[in-house]
Amino acid sequence: MKESHMRRILLLVVLSLLLVGVVACDTSELATMLREAAQGDGPSSASLEPTPTPVVIYVTPTPLPVAQPEAVDVEEQLVIDAYARVSPAVVCVTAPQRFGECIGSGFIIDEEGHIVTNNHVAAATDELLVTLADERTVPAVLVGSDRGTDLAVLDIDVPVEELTVAELGDSASLRIGQRTIAIGNPFGLERTVTTGIISSMGRTLDRDDSDFQIAEVIQTDAAINPGNSGGPLLDSLGRVIGVNSAIFSTTGSNSGVGFAIPVDIVKRVVPELIAEGRYRHPWLGITGRTISPEMVEAAGLTSDVGVLIFGVEPDSPADKAGLVGGDRQIVVSSIPMLAGGDVVIAIDGEPVNDFDDVVNYLASFTNVGDVVTMTVIRDGQELEIAVTLEERPDNR
Repeated sequence: MKESHMRRILLLVVLSLLLVGVVACDTSELATMLREAAQGDGPSSASLEPTPTPVVIYVTPTPLPVAQPEAVDVEEQLVIDAYARVSPAVVCVTAPQRFGECIGSGFIIDEEGHIVTNNHVAAATDELLVTLADERTVPAVLVGSDRGTDLAVLDIDVPVEELTVAELGDSASLRIGQRTIAIGNPFGLERTVTTGIISSMGRTLDRDDSDFQIAEVIQTDAAINPGNSGGPLLDSLGRVIGVNSAIFSTTGSNSGVGFAIPVDIVKRVVPELIAEGRYRHPWLGITGRTISPEMVEAAGLTSDVGVLIFGVEPDSPADKAGLVGGDRQIVVSSIPMLAGGDVVIAIDGEPVNDFDDVVNYLASFTNVGDVVTMTVIRDGQELEIAVTLEERPDNR
């Protein structure tokens, strides 16, 4: 074998051993062999002698960085914290004849043992029981209820140190798209949590027992099902922003459209329910319809926004103040309606774009006995008319 070829083989062998991390030769001889091989005068195969006792060289690999834990999911942690803090305040409302079955939900609002729930839950039975988070079931007394807001207050006799009170937030600052958390007892599954967002605000809900509507309702896509009624709707910090009340569904189960009574309405109504057992709704006494483009032409209106008054209830605040209803019938898109009445365009300077604005303003910002200024258009002229609000008749 040629000497140059031998040197190349030797060099390759040495390098191969280095790559696997162990070299079986004396380190000083290794250095000499590499130097000679590089200079071209390495030993021939005949001059190689047995190697001395091998020295093992360990090549330490470069350490990999320690795997970092995944960043904490902030939104997930908010839900976890909110549930841990508020769920002990959520109760199951039941009845002796349906013991152990939740007919609805509620939540503790103060250290006196008052519980907020829905009117339709409290009205479901004459005798009420409440099951607490620790599984105790205690009698509950109906303190007051209001059909107009679907709210009711119960009272339980439990030592203050055994109560967890839910914190009330506010609903005036809420924004569409904001996260919501619902806690309740859907289908009897106690203290179930669901999440979603605020889908819309300022909705009005029709009632089965009255022509009046429930005002200022929050719409959410958080899953709300039978048994959730009366439970709290929370913001991401665990503060109550509403009371879950209804769903829009053709099957009786959640369809992603749920409704909650806003907490600012709760703050207005509940103290009066506790003190008086009832709530006095301010009343105007008009019926009407939001103006549509078709109505403008058919009724000869000079405003394309606002509410056209159809009727003024006799002896109502609106009647006493001189508001005018329609005096002739027209047909708009195959729907008969009255024309010739006042067009409401503002209340206390707040613009009125649709009838919901009238309903929501009265519910949120007025009380019985308040004087409101109605801005109307009559015969093409803008007028301001003062109306003294009275209590809605028959607690409707």
